[in-house]
Amino acid sequence: MIIRLMEEIDLDKASLVHEAAFPRQKQSFDWLECTIKAFPRLLCFIAEHDSQIIGYIIWAQKSGFRPEAIIELEQIAIHPDAHGQGFGQNLIEQSLIKVKHQLSKNDSTIKNILVSTRTDNQAQKLYRKVLGAEVEATIKNLYSADEVYMVARHV
Repeated sequence: MIIRLMEEIDLDKASLVHEAAFPRQKQSFDWLECTIKAFPRLLCFIAEHDSQIIGYIIWAQKSGFRPEAIIELEQIAIHPDAHGQGFGQNLIEQSLIKVKHQLSKNDSTIKNILVSTRTDNQAQKLYRKVLGAEVEATIKNLYSADEVYMVARHV
């Protein structure tokens, strides 16, 4: 699997991943287009396997550019056809290395990682395993259901 920064040329195919992964969300192309334009505040990476875009991840720097950054795993998507093959874990691990490298260009490091997801999303296990994130809060009926906020401290 190859992980690299998302570029404009990737938007059509990455949008198809977004549509498949998040059917309740709209305007997939527009969502991803404005995301990549917010670089370096938002760092968006794609995952390619067998020359196909199978996923992407969006990392966000929160509350300004800081020496010790708070980074949010804002969104991760793996096309449903590629689920269960370890691509999500690989995407998080490899892109996080690239995030740390990008931050180092500004003499910054990661202090904590924030991630939120529905309370019934099995991805919580992945975030706990890969990032060491633990549930810190639950917000009732935030998006489509109850949402947990997880924090990985002192990464």
